[in-house]
Amino acid sequence: MKTSFAAAAACAVALAATTAGAEISDGKVKIAVLNDMSGAYADATGMGSVEAVRMAIEEFGGQVAGMPIELVYADHQNKPDVGASIANRWIDTEQVDVIVDVPTSSVALAVQEITREKNRAFLISGAGAEQLTGEACSPTTAHWAYDTYGQAQGMGKYGIETLGDSWYFLTVDYAFGHALEASVTRVLQESGATVVGAVRHPLGVSDFSSFVLQAQSSGAKVIALANAGADTINSIKQAQEFGVTQGGQTLASLLMFPTDVHSLGLEAAQGMALVEGFYADRDEQSRAFADAFIQRHGTLPSMIQAGSYSAARHYLQAIQDLGSDDATAVLEQMRKTPVNDAFALNGTLRADGRMVHDMYLMQVKSPAESSGEWDYYKVLTTLPGDDIYRPLDEGGCPLVQN
Repeated sequence: MKTSFAAAAACAVALAATTAGAEISDGKVKIAVLNDMSGAYADATGMGSVEAVRMAIEEFGGQVAGMPIELVYADHQNKPDVGASIANRWIDTEQVDVIVDVPTSSVALAVQEITREKNRAFLISGAGAEQLTGEACSPTTAHWAYDTYGQAQGMGKYGIETLGDSWYFLTVDYAFGHALEASVTRVLQESGATVVGAVRHPLGVSDFSSFVLQAQSSGAKVIALANAGADTINSIKQAQEFGVTQGGQTLASLLMFPTDVHSLGLEAAQGMALVEGFYADRDEQSRAFADAFIQRHGTLPSMIQAGSYSAARHYLQAIQDLGSDDATAVLEQMRKTPVNDAFALNGTLRADGRMVHDMYLMQVKSPAESSGEWDYYKVLTTLPGDDIYRPLDEGGCPLVQN
């Protein structure tokens, strides 16, 4: 495993030595990871995304197009004003070339406007709102790991067939949760299911009792959790305390990460279905990356962390190919080149910024099915990217030529 990453780095160094860096601004390429390092999404993003991007940089031997690569990072605290302030400072005074990750869609939407205006690359792995590649799309943005449209297509259709035909939403109250609830509702209703209602909770709340009781009293067959991270963990724990599943209702997580399952334990999480963008056991390449990440960070990478690695790697390869770090030109080059790495096979970056790749319908294993720590998921089916992501001409992105 270590050998494979060392070999990749050595090849990248050899390539870098052949390319002039005359068009690299400020004599270096500066990558900035902006995410939640202290709140609800810290486990799924946080320093794990920083480590994943560092792995991508090391594959290039720490330099690209003959110039050094520098890595910085910061905590946006899930606040749009904080994220925007950091992004502006990075670009205006610290010569940052690209911002990576950025969970919390409200923060990502704010940062996207800044990177569009100032011609900087924006590689989104953590945020999920589908409007990032819709009316708000940007020529310098790549939306990498997942989005609310894809999650909805996968979970909505599957959920009706296997979980039940009446649903109630427990939704985090900001742009991501709203978009996810709306997307899944659309798919459910188009497929003949009934949406009984919804209750919304603040991001990072610790007491879910009133929200769980409202969902429980709805009588819906399925309670869908349109939240993520610590919110998902706490809502599942408290739903169990109130006997939701014992009473015959089913919990469905619309966005769940390996660290969530780890925190809950297989006994509690077993049987939950989810749509996932990274499958560690896909092949030798994905296993090598996952094993290396576990050795370095101590956890299985989330799809956000694996996506941050992949997006940064593809970005650096585009700079290598061009010999320039101009954001518009680099994104254009990224769109020309298929994505083939530990995260995705035959992925394509579209004009609206959506990176289209296969997703997976997963189910959490039972304790008896698991072979050991971090062996949590089994694949129920592969969801082809062209089927699960929104058609290019339906998102309202002004960059798309009709």
